[in-house]
Amino acid sequence: MSKAHSGICGLHQSGPKLHFQIKRMGYYWPTMTISPKSSCGHEYILAATDYFSKWAEAVTLKEKVGEALWAYRTTYRTVTQATSYSLVYGVKAVLPLESQIPSLWIAIQEGLTIEDNVRIWLEELEALDEKRLKAQQQLECYQARMMKKFNKKVRPQSFQVGDLVLAIRRPIITIQRMGNKFMSKWDGLYVVKKVYTNDAYKLVDKDRLRISLRNRKFLKRYYP
Repeated sequence: MSKAHSGICGLHQSGPKLHFQIKRMGYYWPTMTISPKSSCGHEYILAATDYFSKWAEAVTLKEKVGEALWAYRTTYRTVTQATSYSLVYGVKAVLPLESQIPSLWIAIQEGLTIEDNVRIWLEELEALDEKRLKAQQQLECYQARMMKKFNKKVRPQSFQVGDLVLAIRRPIITIQRMGNKFMSKWDGLYVVKKVYTNDAYKLVDKDRLRISLRNRKFLKRYYP
């Protein structure tokens, strides 16, 4: 690997090129693309998504935090009414302490024969789909309650013929650049000419030259 980093081989381009060069020299292992650490010594990434903003956050870690992962996977979730471990494997997780001081559940398992263990395991696998479906229903009910609580604070706005409004500039794709970064995302001034069903409005500009159709969610009231 040191030879692949030095001399004429030093001008590699990122990971895929280095991966190709090392394999060409006769070295290979299954996890060679993910095993090497970064220049800062980080090997793992802890990723999470904020529930409200939907933004993904990632933190680099030098070593795996097994205790944190174990706590997350075995913690009872109010949203799904279950643990993440049980939704994946169909059974509850066995704590390391239970292997030293057997609990009632472990004692019952040890007293079963191989055939009984296989039968119970198959029954748990058959019930896993139903358990996941129930967790999905619990999640949807929780999201509905959150949405209902949030919508109580939302004041739906509507416009009448003759109202002055501003409209979001087209294209509505926010990742596409439209001028410089200080340009306003609102375009106008427009006048509501006609109101349609399904929150659609026909707009004309102040000179009565441009006519366009816009949905209510892309409009806001203009206050002179």
